[in-house]
Amino acid sequence: MSQLLGKRALVTAGAQGIGLAITRHLLAAGCDVFVHYHRSAAAARAVEPAAKKLGRRYAHASADLTETEGCNRLVAEAVKFLGGLDVLINNAGSLLARKSLAEADDDFWAETMSLNVGSVRRVTRAAAPHLIAAAQTGGGASIVNLSSLAGRKGGHGGSLAYSTAKGAVLTFTRSLASELGPLGVRVNALAPGLILGTTFHDTHTTPESAKATVAGIPLGRGGNADDVARAAVYLASEYDGFITGATLDINGGIYAC
Repeated sequence: MSQLLGKRALVTAGAQGIGLAITRHLLAAGCDVFVHYHRSAAAARAVEPAAKKLGRRYAHASADLTETEGCNRLVAEAVKFLGGLDVLINNAGSLLARKSLAEADDDFWAETMSLNVGSVRRVTRAAAPHLIAAAQTGGGASIVNLSSLAGRKGGHGGSLAYSTAKGAVLTFTRSLASELGPLGVRVNALAPGLILGTTFHDTHTTPESAKATVAGIPLGRGGNADDVARAAVYLASEYDGFITGATLDINGGIYAC
């Protein structure tokens, strides 16, 4: 039986791409799920029939995660609906645009950091008391932060700000794991590489760049959203496990080369 059966999860940016795949896999694993979205209301509603068929509770809400008030309100709505919180998936983030060091002014840099690092901090800060409470009564709680291969290797040209932010997410993960570990909350990260079929790569990766990247992947293919979702479910489900402060690379082996 899944260790996630009956667990309560909040997924940020959980209505499209990797986030949507994580939402669907968590529901299939037995979680009740509350999904955050920014503009993808129709996509969030589209999950409702699948959740109902599985017999899981499911709801969603929009929030601006670049503002503390929005993050606090989102977590409060999720906790009210779910009755608590066992799992937090911090998936929100994006490469806003490709800009070099010279092109990336203070406003662009601040916006990138706020979306990719600040949102993780704000949502986690609001959710932490609820996760700690769940850990004390339910045997543990879990946070999974979405980083990127760019946070490991530095990314392609023009992704300096984004890569720096995603690298910060990895450091945040390790530090928070030390802080929350004694309270029963495990904190881990995922670092996906080339994940095809997502809005992110459809927007920011040219077919030529994707082909060149695939040529260097030992497994000989790009990833897909389900590859990432399965890993997220695994890290979330290790309630009696010994994994915290870790980063799981999902890139077909390219990081090892």
